[in-house]
Amino acid sequence: MGFRVGQALGERLPRETLTFREELDILKFLCKDLWVAVFHKQMDSLRTNHQVQAPLRLPGTLLCPQGTYVLQDNSFPLLVRMASGLQYLEEAPKFLAFTCGLLRGTLSTLGVKSLVTASVAALPACKFQVVIQKL
Repeated sequence: MGFRVGQALGERLPRETLTFREELDILKFLCKDLWVAVFHKQMDSLRTNHQVQAPLRLPGTLLCPQGTYVLQDNSFPLLVRMASGLQYLEEAPKFLAFTCGLLRGTLSTLGVKSLVTASVAALPACKFQVVIQKL
């Protein structure tokens, strides 16, 4: 469901922005424009992590990572109410699946094949790792 919502947002939002020249511009768009449209705030941090060297093996395919980016939100709106207790830390990643799909769907609409994963170390902060893939 998140993937389809991301596709729809990816079709609507970029009309107001300039053409993306590099993949970093696309990630900046996600952190600023998309995040504001969905969560009414910007993403707190965008970092590159190009240390992944080995090809990524998924069932039936071999994808070579082109770039790896880490997007961090220190006060993710879907996790803010869970931040009151440590007992929710283990369950928190389940609430990030929709957002991973949202990011992946938006990237797909913009012509970028990606793999998006999320992690939570301390509530309400979370990190999304986006691996841009080249077929």
